Amino acid sequence: MPGTTLNGPSAHWHPFQNMSAPLDPLVLTDGEGVWMTARDGSRYLDATAGLWFCHAGYGRREIADAAHAQLLRMHAYSTFGDYSNEPAENLAQRLSGLAPGGPWKVLFTSGGSDSVETAVKYARRYWNLRGYSERTVILSRRDSYHGMHAAATDISGIPANRVGYGTLLPDHHLIARDDAQALEHAIKEHGAERIAAFVCEPIIGAGGAHFPPAGYLTAVAEICRRHDVLFIVDEVTTGLGRTGAWFASEAFGLEPDLLLCAKGLTSGYMALGAVLVHHRRTAPFWDGGEVFRHGYTYSGHAAAAAVALANLDYLTDHGLLAAAQRIEDRLPRLLGDLASEGVVQSVRTGPAALAGVQINPQLVREDPSLVPRAVLAVREAGVLTRGLACGALQISPALCITDEELEALATGVRKGLKSLS
Repeated sequence: MPGTTLNGPSAHWHPFQNMSAPLDPLVLTDGEGVWMTARDGSRYLDATAGLWFCHAGYGRREIADAAHAQLLRMHAYSTFGDYSNEPAENLAQRLSGLAPGGPWKVLFTSGGSDSVETAVKYARRYWNLRGYSERTVILSRRDSYHGMHAAATDISGIPANRVGYGTLLPDHHLIARDDAQALEHAIKEHGAERIAAFVCEPIIGAGGAHFPPAGYLTAVAEICRRHDVLFIVDEVTTGLGRTGAWFASEAFGLEPDLLLCAKGLTSGYMALGAVLVHHRRTAPFWDGGEVFRHGYTYSGHAAAAAVALANLDYLTDHGLLAAAQRIEDRLPRLLGDLASEGVVQSVRTGPAALAGVQINPQLVREDPSLVPRAVLAVREAGVLTRGLACGALQISPALCITDEELEALATGVRKGLKSLS
C-alpha cells in the first residue's frame, strides 16, 4: 500500500515534502549511466543527475572500486591538527591545479551547504584578523540558492526557504539578481568598510536555472576588487565540468577569492565538498600563525577523497568536459520549441549543460499544483525531473548522456507536458 515499507509505515521524512499528504514514494533501486530502475521494475531517464551531482553517471565501477580499496585500507581518520591522509593531500593538490589563477589552499567539507557556511565564517574571520572587525556584512542575490545550513539559508534568495526561521545571519543583505549596479549601490549604502563578502553563483541553479547577462559576472568581480570585498563564487552546482570547463570561473574569466565546490566533485558517490581559498587571502593563517577554528568530523574523509580522485580521472578519461559542451549545444534545439504551446512560458539555456523549462507563472498562480503535476506527468512519460524555486523544471543530465538519450529526454518532457494542455 502507498507510504508503507516491508516493515510497516515508512519512517523516512523526505526533504522538501509535505509529509501529511498521501505519499507513494518512487523507490529507486538501481542506476546505470543516465537510467534509473524503480522497485517495481520501471525504468526512467534521469534528467537531473540526482541533485545536479552525478556528472559521471551511475554504476561506474572505476569509482566504486576506488572507494572499496580505500575503505579496506583506511576509510577515515580525523584531519584536525597535524593529521592527514594520502587521498586528501593528493586531492587538495589536484584541485589547486585545476582551479583557475591559483595556487589555492583547500578546506574540505562534507558538502555544498558546509562549504557555504565555511566560506561565510572564513570571510568574517579573515577581516577580523586583518584588523577590520566591522567588516561583517554578507551580500548575495535574490533567487540564489546556497544551501540549507543557517547562514546558507539566510543568504539564499528564495523566500519560501527562509519563512519561519527569523534572522539566522545578522548583517546580511540581498540585492537584485542580474544588476551589477545593485552591488555597487549596496556597497555604497552600507559602506565598503563594513562589507565582508559578496557570494555569487555563476549560474543560478535551484533558484530557477538563470544564466547571467553578458558582462555581469566580470562587472561584479571588478566591483569587488575595487572595493576590496571578498568575491566568493559558489560553484557547488557549476563546478567540475557542468560548463565544459573544470570551473565556471574559468569559463567566465573570473578570479575569485574563494571558490566553493561539492556535487560534481565526487559525482555523488560519496559526500564531499571543498572551499578553495586563493593564496592572496590566506596570509593571516598561512603566514601569520592564526588558527581557523573550524572544521567537520569528515573534513578530508579519506574514502571520499579517493572517490573524488577517481571521479576526476573518469571525467578526464571519458572526455566528459567536452561532452558538456555537446549537451549545451543540443539543449536549445531539443527543448526550445516547448515554449510555443501549452503550459510552458519559456526555456532557459546558456553556456552550460543545463536548462530550465519555465512553467507559465500565471497558470501556476491560478493552480499551485501545476508544477508538481508537471513533474509527475513527465515522470509518467519516463523522465525524472523536479520543480525549481521559480516554477521551472530542472534539466541537468549526467555528462555521459548520449545524443540518442538526449532525444529521449526531450521526447519524454514534451510528451508529459503536452498531457497537461
